[in-house]
Amino acid sequence: MTNPSFSTNQENRIIEMAWEDRTPFEAINYQFSLPENGVIALMRKRLKRSSFNLWRARVHQGTSQKHSKKRNSKIQRFKCTRQRSISNNKISKR
Repeated sequence: MTNPSFSTNQENRIIEMAWEDRTPFEAINYQFSLPENGVIALMRKRLKRSSFNLWRARVHQGTSQKHSKKRNSKIQRFKCTRQRSISNNKISKR
């Protein structure tokens, strides 16, 4: 795995997206070209150990939808229906 360098703002956004239960790893990969194992490595590096352990436990439990295969098949999008387009982490403002 390559280790891309992200700005502090980008790292914060990746961590924020990773914390959100409904944001799949595929969305993070789409926006930042960072696969799941890269997200895990970033979370392990930037979070306290206890926070990382809580996050990993949540990702692996049945209620998390971080993996597309575990998601409800009716959810076909990466973003909220009320949100405008997302393109390479540039979110349109209202």
